[in-house]
Amino acid sequence: MKRVLGWALVLLALLACSPDKPRFQSIDLTGADYAKGFSLPDMHGQTRTLADFKGKVVMVFFGYTQCPDFCPTTLSEMVQIKKDLGPRGDNMQAIFITLDPERDTPELLQAYMGNFDPSFIALVPSLNDLPALAKDYKIYYKKVAGAKPANYTLDHSAGTYIYDTEGQLRLYARYGMGAPALSADITQLLK
Repeated sequence: MKRVLGWALVLLALLACSPDKPRFQSIDLTGADYAKGFSLPDMHGQTRTLADFKGKVVMVFFGYTQCPDFCPTTLSEMVQIKKDLGPRGDNMQAIFITLDPERDTPELLQAYMGNFDPSFIALVPSLNDLPALAKDYKIYYKKVAGAKPANYTLDHSAGTYIYDTEGQLRLYARYGMGAPALSADITQLLK
């Protein structure tokens, strides 16, 4: 009994000396071997990579401008998160990667992103590069025919990848978590 009690005390002492691991509300992906980055043109034609945003927490969401629900809701949450962070909101970068480069022209993306926040950036993969990018990010998307060929919609994944200030993938936020939970997670990453 003394031996068991002794080992229990040693274990407690070791745990007390361990640094506190952050407790996130999003799914912790630290160390994941996918979604390691991108090199894509933005809505202004400038090639962007994760390294361009070093020092900021980066939120990456895949969608399309004609999306009726997930995309505008997620981008609106990102606006709220930036507000919730106050002055630290400048250290959060929202990135929207279109899954519909056929219709989402750079001009349309500039107007669309401007409706949310002028600092938000849209990236435009080519039709040829999109499948490999989606596979690397484990993003599901599928074109769904509409009444006319140009009226199609896209079924797609609706989560957000979150990178820390060093460009390391850290979190996956499921759709609908809400701005307060995400603001709390980002606040921890900004510490």
